[in-house]
Amino acid sequence: MKQDRSLAPQEPEEVRPVYVVGHTNPDTDSICSAIAYARLKEKMTGNPYIPQRAGQLNLETQYVLQRFGVPAPHYINDVRRQVSDMDIRRFKRVLSCLSLKKAWEWMADMSVVTLPIVDEEGFLTGIITEYDIAESYMGMYDSKVLSQAHTSYKNLVETLNGNLVVGDKSVELTEGKVLIAAANPDAMEDFIDEHDIVITGNRYESQLCAIEMNASCIIVTAGAKVSRTITKLAQEKNCSVIETPYDTFTVARLINQSIPIDFYMKKENLITFHPNDFIDDVKDAMTKFRHRDFPVVDKENRLLGMISRRKLLGARRKQVILVDHNERSQAVDGIEDAEILEIIDHHRLGSLETMNPVFFRNQPLGCTATIVYQMYQENQVEVEPDMAGLLCSAILSDTLVYRSPTCTSADRQAAEALAAIAGISVEDYAKEMFAAGSNFANRTPEEIFYQDYKKFNAGEKILGIGQVNTMSRKEMEELQVRLLPYMEKVLSEKTVDMMFFMLTNILEESTMLLCQGEGAAEMAAAAFQQQPQATLYLPGVVSRKKQVVPAILTAIQNETA
Repeated sequence: MKQDRSLAPQEPEEVRPVYVVGHTNPDTDSICSAIAYARLKEKMTGNPYIPQRAGQLNLETQYVLQRFGVPAPHYINDVRRQVSDMDIRRFKRVLSCLSLKKAWEWMADMSVVTLPIVDEEGFLTGIITEYDIAESYMGMYDSKVLSQAHTSYKNLVETLNGNLVVGDKSVELTEGKVLIAAANPDAMEDFIDEHDIVITGNRYESQLCAIEMNASCIIVTAGAKVSRTITKLAQEKNCSVIETPYDTFTVARLINQSIPIDFYMKKENLITFHPNDFIDDVKDAMTKFRHRDFPVVDKENRLLGMISRRKLLGARRKQVILVDHNERSQAVDGIEDAEILEIIDHHRLGSLETMNPVFFRNQPLGCTATIVYQMYQENQVEVEPDMAGLLCSAILSDTLVYRSPTCTSADRQAAEALAAIAGISVEDYAKEMFAAGSNFANRTPEEIFYQDYKKFNAGEKILGIGQVNTMSRKEMEELQVRLLPYMEKVLSEKTVDMMFFMLTNILEESTMLLCQGEGAAEMAAAAFQQQPQATLYLPGVVSRKKQVVPAILTAIQNETA
């Protein structure tokens, strides 16, 4: 039996991934910990965990990823629910040649009121609804509608539950009208034109007359069998013959249901959505147009399925694991709409809230990557060389090769063990990594400023604190000249109240702190017991997390008190 090409098997539903993402303006720890932790979770569960980045990669991180042959995570700027998070109903492939009768039957079988129509390659070409089919059945159409719609003999045979005795099912009707041979043969000669479709009963003379008048097709009703003579004549005159068990009245009632849906379906100005469209935007469009169902297509307009208004409430929240942060101001946009499963961090407790209890691991270590390494050991999962290289790089970066006051013995032990697995020398590799990260000559002030920039809440005030590592005092002074004007510009946008930027000299273990905003210089001076200036030199200060942020927040609290 020939398979119906208008039907195709449904695709299996995709397994939902879990996104592992660090903070915006990510540093090496944020990126490498996300990648390594996603690898660990996949090995432990067998489920898809996908590392993502919430900002642009800095030069240091780019060097690390290239050095160990690991692709950069994809960029994700918003984790609000999207169409891809909805229950997208997968459909059988429906081609425009399908008859109205078949379309109606499929709608009933699938309990839907809308069918999306595609071509042979799966591209969306239109939609048809129950209303369209009802309108086609109740509307007034002339007797030439079958040929106007280019109805195929295949559709005629299926609709009439018939048997094609003579003819080719793939041929389409392009001319002629439909009529019933109710009169005697002499009178019929005045009604039958060339290419007509003639409905007749078991009447030899009527059948013969239709063939002699060059009809395109005769439909013999009531289960009557066509004689060999009629069959031979029909073949000679290229006249198709269909036998049907239905009576003449039923045939006349059903025949228009053989028309292909292409004739009635909506083809222009279709309202479609894409998997990446956000639910908020989809909701507005659905409210405006008030259709029951809407097609979902890919970028090339291939049909993926259908969504309905009532499925909006069932859209699943994205599942997310946060690494190296737990503050709302540092999280990817839309985090309040996501389902946070875990938080792996080494910073102070921030302002982030969750709907449900989550696995939260926060340790006073110098680097999130150290925690990830510990979790590999605890779960007895082998750290592969590429992941060892990433984790070691993150620790060396965050601890400034053990010089930062945040560095612990656990960080040092982890870095040394990971360096052995990755096959690198800590001191030599660290120099290469920091040199790659401090190449600022061809970077704009904006790129440098946002390389590692975070926001912090201090009561009613919002602070912005950025940091880059340099290799010399001369480089610090050059960056100061370039960054101060840009900081003034950013401050004018009023996204923060005070702004600080750390130019940290790794070799000298010192920081030049740039201050902008009303009261910023005074707060920094109070925090570090110096005179208020736009730029403060802070010997021995290299850590934003442990030395700068706590000191400035304490100064603000003291002033408020």
